[in-house]
Amino acid sequence: MNDLDWMREALGLAAMAAGVGEVPVGAVAVKDGAIIGRGYNRREIDHDPFSHAELLAMREAAVALGVWRLTGVTVYVTLEPCVMCAGAMVQSRVDRVVFGAFDPKAGAVGSLMNVVQDARLNHRVEVVSGVMGDECSELLKTFFKALRLEAKK
Repeated sequence: MNDLDWMREALGLAAMAAGVGEVPVGAVAVKDGAIIGRGYNRREIDHDPFSHAELLAMREAAVALGVWRLTGVTVYVTLEPCVMCAGAMVQSRVDRVVFGAFDPKAGAVGSLMNVVQDARLNHRVEVVSGVMGDECSELLKTFFKALRLEAKK
């Protein structure tokens, strides 16, 4: 498996989120060639501002590993992480983040700022961006277009 394969897994989770009316963002946490955490946005379902795909995948990974330090873990996520999720990656010592679509309005892994590689912090995360970016972006655009159409009715 490679970055494309893992991103396909995350994209499948994003499609699940869209299917239940959530913003279509999906994430998987991978260590040693295996998925140890999965998540998709669940803010509306859970009534929880912290139910972002990345946080859910990282939480599941920590439980699977039995530790809070996610050393050796790569997080694959369909949308560039926000400040909260990027900060959680630094705090949990994630090794790598691979994301699909850039988020020019809230992205904190290169678009607005780069939290995960800020030299002032005690840990830096390797970043790979744009993996399946067109597909990830298209899913988001389609979702929000449908929302706008529904709102006009």
